[in-house]
Amino acid sequence: MEKGLQYAYRDRKTKKREFRALWIQRINAGARQHGISYSQLIGKLAAKEIGLNRKVLADLALNNPDAFKAVIDAVK
Repeated sequence: MEKGLQYAYRDRKTKKREFRALWIQRINAGARQHGISYSQLIGKLAAKEIGLNRKVLADLALNNPDAFKAVIDAVK
């Protein structure tokens, strides 16, 4: 029982790490289709003070490419 609780605690942290990595991969794939890298996109979003987090950006890149393109056009 105690070992199960240790695994549960550890894997709650791992789950967050894995989802962040997945979001970054999706954003990078969508951004590269429009000629910009992930790091450039995130840097320009911060410079323009556009407050979209990685989860929202990944969802836009996957499910709503037109809105994602509008975000990219806004930072270029």
